[in-house]
Amino acid sequence: MEQDQAIQTFDVVINDEEQYSIWPVDRPIPAGWRAVDVRGTEESCLAYIEEHWTDMRPRSVRLAMQASESASESSGSGA
Repeated sequence: MEQDQAIQTFDVVINDEEQYSIWPVDRPIPAGWRAVDVRGTEESCLAYIEEHWTDMRPRSVRLAMQASESASESSGSGA
């Protein structure tokens, strides 16, 4: 079984919250996820994710925090 895992090919996938994962190419990609045109071994796909997924916060959280920071700066600039 270990040998089968070593040669398995994966796609790197991403969801709307910009969270990454890997998915076996022989299985349909689940709803809510899409391939990012990176395919390879588990190791190479995980290396791609490590390089590109630099902020683990979901996209909605990042946007909410940015909006909150902008609102705080706007209200604080007049005082």
